[in-house]
Amino acid sequence: MATPATSNALNAASRLVRSHSRILSCRLSCPPRPPAALLNTRLKHSDTTSPPHDRKPIKRLSPRSQNTTTSLRRVALEAQRSRDSLIRRSGKHGFVDPDIHTNQVTAYCAAEQYDIPTATRVLKQEGYCLDPWNTALYPQVIHFQTPDYSTTDASGQDSSAAPGDVFVFPSGTLVCWNVPEHVQLNLLHRLLLPAAESPHLDRIEIEDLEYIQDSSHHTSEIIGDTIILGTKPSSTESSTEAATPLPSSDVDTVLAKIAFSSGLARSTKLAVLEDLLSSYFSSTRSIPTILSRGSPLRFSRSFILRKTGELLSIRAQLNLYSELTDSLPDIFWDSPSSLGLSAYYDEVGRALDVGVRIKVLNERMDYAGEIASVLRERLSEKHSTGLEWLIIFLISIEVGFELWRIWRERQERLDPASTEALLRHLLLRDMHQHDSVTCPR
Repeated sequence: MATPATSNALNAASRLVRSHSRILSCRLSCPPRPPAALLNTRLKHSDTTSPPHDRKPIKRLSPRSQNTTTSLRRVALEAQRSRDSLIRRSGKHGFVDPDIHTNQVTAYCAAEQYDIPTATRVLKQEGYCLDPWNTALYPQVIHFQTPDYSTTDASGQDSSAAPGDVFVFPSGTLVCWNVPEHVQLNLLHRLLLPAAESPHLDRIEIEDLEYIQDSSHHTSEIIGDTIILGTKPSSTESSTEAATPLPSSDVDTVLAKIAFSSGLARSTKLAVLEDLLSSYFSSTRSIPTILSRGSPLRFSRSFILRKTGELLSIRAQLNLYSELTDSLPDIFWDSPSSLGLSAYYDEVGRALDVGVRIKVLNERMDYAGEIASVLRERLSEKHSTGLEWLIIFLISIEVGFELWRIWRERQERLDPASTEALLRHLLLRDMHQHDSVTCPR
């Protein structure tokens, strides 16, 4: 017979088993409810007496804590979405969206050098404000901005454009960012012409690239033939921008433009040397053919000296008198490493194959040096041959004079009326008379 305590324990156990069985049957018969719907159902004020068809539909609410945790992620996604709107794909296969409006940067090489003090004086006389962002890079480069100008599109409507940036380098190059073509030509052919040393306006080398300004990134890069110019200020810059008359972000953008411009100027300067070497090969193209035929090289001394001087000048301009072969120009030695200006300079070099072109140009000049050595050998051989013939001619003249003297002496001895024969006859007669006086019979 069970005691009251035992019966109470058995009753509690049976109730617990029935409760678990009801929960299990409910879970098996009803589909699972989403966690968000369950949360909204708990947040909704409950009305157990109203029928299910009278209840309003549940609205999914975003808790404040979720906004707080995903705000940084949302900012990153927005920045990435803005970035993706400019660039398609990624890595080596990335390219800029062709539907995006781009501006143009153009580099000109119109002289062997620019005299920076003369160029500064001329530009100041024209009313240009030099170094408006106080980069303190004079005299390595002259920076000034063109005023606002109006353009006319295809539909005939006038629109205003932002001022352009112009950079003048001592290497004889001019780089223009977002500057109209007529302004560029005016700078080349009129304003900067007095400062040009050995100008070559008949064979100006031009390099064109496109660029866009990306306000979602701090740094810049080159994708294909397009420069992505990062103009986003950092957090420290944005906090002090209101109190600073010249924001440092704009200065960094100008410095980035100078770095890219220096790379473009290097490429155009190299293109001038490539053109000079091509002209050299055109004027000496017939030499290997003449040598292969076994014909003599009939070139004048002035031609050989001129071609030797041209090759030495090209090689000196590439390796000695310019910064074309330097890994980093002097203009970037004092720049902060955080700006990455040397990286921008190297990116332009890689995009335009400057390193490969320098290597190929030196190899071609080695071949041109072989042609010049053949010409010098021909010149030396011709000179030595001339000297030999001159010596032979002088010796022949001397031999001829000697033979003429011997012949003259023989003729005089054989001629009875000659002075020598008369003198000999007189001497013989005197000797006979003297002998007859001293030795009488």
